Amino acid sequence: MLLDINAYVGHWPFKKLRYNTCGELLERMNRFGIDVSVVASLNGIFYKNTQSANEELYGEISSDSRFRERFIPFAIINPIYAGWKDDFEISVNRLGMKGLRLFPQYHDYEITDPALIELVKMARDRGLPVAFDIRMVDSRQKSWLDLPHYDFCAPVKSDIIFREWSLRNVLPVIKAVPDAKYIIVNLANSISLDAGETDIIKRTDLVFDTSGRSIRDNNDLALLLKRFGRERFAFGTHSPILDYLTGRLRIESMSDDEADENTKELIRSGNAKRILGLA
Repeated sequence: MLLDINAYVGHWPFKKLRYNTCGELLERMNRFGIDVSVVASLNGIFYKNTQSANEELYGEISSDSRFRERFIPFAIINPIYAGWKDDFEISVNRLGMKGLRLFPQYHDYEITDPALIELVKMARDRGLPVAFDIRMVDSRQKSWLDLPHYDFCAPVKSDIIFREWSLRNVLPVIKAVPDAKYIIVNLANSISLDAGETDIIKRTDLVFDTSGRSIRDNNDLALLLKRFGRERFAFGTHSPILDYLTGRLRIESMSDDEADENTKELIRSGNAKRILGLA
């Protein structure tokens, strides 16, 4: 089985996307043998009221029985927007969302914001995974309308610099809520951690998807499996922003010495099932 843990529908304001509806995404899934995709709405990153995007996604998935069988919807919640707790309850209880996608950089709050910590705890109490993107798009292809990429690890506000995230940027929320479930996608920048930080990752119920360039540039997937453990990786495409096949090729290109068939099956779907509560 192949379960894509990182896909979207919707629009990106600064880039024309293809295959960004449920129908078009399903065609790609059928063509390349993907059974199920976790999906969120890109529109929710840019709407002031993210709940409108969650409702759009719910309506699109509800419009076709094939979509209901093949897509697992995640809600985008902005914990500093008025009414976010109601958005959470409606998304989970009425819309059937199975996890959260959170975007501190785009919604302009810090990774240690008390409202974010409260939201992650609410997700933990419901058994829902929380997903963070290390990078959505390459910031070198920049529009002046793009939001800045804050370094929330800066010790004081005056030290904030405008750059993309690294893996270390998400550690504060993991430390604050260590018993939540996390999905970290599109590892596109530094994954350097010291021994203590690596130990935090290993002790957390967390998976990385296979879409990010760091898996290619900094270490190949086989080495990362040895570093973090085979339970820490799941197939993901970051579609439609990235190409549809690279995330899978990183799995299938490993030799038997690097990853046996049981390990590959964990990455194809087993680890995703665990983090989603499907196994």
